[in-house]
Amino acid sequence: MRLLLIEDDTVLGAAVRDQIAADGHSVDWANRLDAAMDAIHGAAFDLILLDLMLPDGRGIGFLKTLRARGDVTPVIILTALDQISDRIEGLNAGADDYLVKPFDLAELSARIGSVARRYSGNPNPIISHGALDIDLAAHSVHRDGKQVALTAREWALLEAFLARPGQLLSKPQLEEKLYAFSSEVESNTIEVHVSRLRKKLGAGVIETERGMGYRLGKP
Repeated sequence: MRLLLIEDDTVLGAAVRDQIAADGHSVDWANRLDAAMDAIHGAAFDLILLDLMLPDGRGIGFLKTLRARGDVTPVIILTALDQISDRIEGLNAGADDYLVKPFDLAELSARIGSVARRYSGNPNPIISHGALDIDLAAHSVHRDGKQVALTAREWALLEAFLARPGQLLSKPQLEEKLYAFSSEVESNTIEVHVSRLRKKLGAGVIETERGMGYRLGKP
């Protein structure tokens, strides 16, 4: 997934960014609301992590603006505001989850996965696809009962296909899922990762529509 982190605390932001990257996601980090809105105008994000107290305003107003314009991107609030009234305000403004600082990074990973699965329409973290048994929460894949080791990029690519079964994804769409704005993308990156996934998971796991893109193969 591609996530947008909106956080002005440099120490916490770096820790969250590194955790997200270790989970196989790409992340863009904004430390102001105006920079965050620019990022949203320039790319499609799968999930937003939102602090409530930013140098140029409150995250609640930012969230209300997103929802008022019809943006349904899932949002998890990360904040030191721990009063029940603050939580109610955040959830009523359109947040999908609310995590109070300080929090455990492993719990953040679990909540990101949970919210993402709800939005994909399948809250069950276990997916069976032909010979594959995939645990979205544990980031593990078994093929015919044997565990298959995937790199972070390979996992992110597989997750993108699983989130949209049967849907054709273009090369630029897949590149957006794997890389943040600051990353350099080689021209054959997607082809290389698709080839490796086929070798590890089976030749038919990803289908190619020549000149158009890729889709998850039928089980």
